[in-house]
Amino acid sequence: MKIAIFTDTYVPDVNGVAKTLQRFTNYLSDQGHEYQVFAPKSTKESKFTSQVHHLTSLPFFMYPDCRFSIPNLFQVKAEILRFQPDLIHIATPFNVGLCGLRYAKKYNIPIVGSYHTDFDKYLSYYNLDILSKPLWKYFHWFHRPMQKIFVPSADTLYTLKQMGFTNLEIWGRGVDTTLFQPTMDNYLIRKKYNIKEKYILNYVGRISPEKNVELLLEINAVLPKHLSDQIRWIIVGDGPSKPELMKQAPANMTFTGYLHGKDLADVYAASDLFVFPSATETFGNVVLEAMASGTPAISANSGGVVTIIKHGKNGFLCDPKHPEQFAITIENTIKNSEILATMSSQARAYAITQTWESTFDKLIAAYDRVLEKEENVVKNA
Repeated sequence: MKIAIFTDTYVPDVNGVAKTLQRFTNYLSDQGHEYQVFAPKSTKESKFTSQVHHLTSLPFFMYPDCRFSIPNLFQVKAEILRFQPDLIHIATPFNVGLCGLRYAKKYNIPIVGSYHTDFDKYLSYYNLDILSKPLWKYFHWFHRPMQKIFVPSADTLYTLKQMGFTNLEIWGRGVDTTLFQPTMDNYLIRKKYNIKEKYILNYVGRISPEKNVELLLEINAVLPKHLSDQIRWIIVGDGPSKPELMKQAPANMTFTGYLHGKDLADVYAASDLFVFPSATETFGNVVLEAMASGTPAISANSGGVVTIIKHGKNGFLCDPKHPEQFAITIENTIKNSEILATMSSQARAYAITQTWESTFDKLIAAYDRVLEKEENVVKNA
């Protein structure tokens, strides 16, 4: 199969969409499929490859870490005509996605899309709720030509169904359980970050308004002092809210910036609990990574995370507007070593069942169904 992927984010960008697409393209290579990726040129250093076309881009005014692409249509057209893809997959609904939509329609190439981000939920965090109605109108127009729209969770599927979308199918996410796994020794992490406290709590993700990271400060503030004095928070990630958050953060919060590979895996595994306050997730890849590391998650009871966390078994779900609920749950969990050990075991057991290979196998099978349906339409025309 020959697949063209159009996306407004790809490695070396650090986010769930970029990482998922990188894993997918690695899978395609391993399985003998051909692919071409069209994505904005990143400010970060990236390895040259003939399979990834970096398009001219500018920083997005609301979010400098994101790139606003200006595709060279002649270049993209020439590559599409050369490659002759069997199918076009559009991962994002912005400029690069629009470019893919244009050529899918122009050359009658079967087209599918994936819905990764609840941009509508983001609007309230930037005081832009007025844009909600036109945004949904645009999303309807953008996704209408697609034979299939893949969503990461049952929660997202339900939301889009309620908004009138059709041709929806769940394409879940996996986790590398070889990289992310429990370890009994957290000495190196304690030494690296000079941690003297008894407990380690951590957060991994973008540090931005829509991730509700400020809630971590509120949670820490309402924890009993005797407990907060025994806790070190490790905040992994970067983003526009980081400078201000660091100014307000208490002494027991350590900010590491972005971490990758084993450095990230070691922080997950050394932590007693993973605390995730975001209420805007369509899935929550980092929650699954924490669970694979044997670290139970205490998360906002919202979005795709609710399909990963089985409340009271491998983690807990809390109201994202009530830091007291998070604080009580944290206290009750880390003070009970028996509960913590059981939840750690169940978190790991669940994560082991969520492999990347199986999720990509299902996606390729869905591609096959789309192409088969398209062939039947052509035959019967």
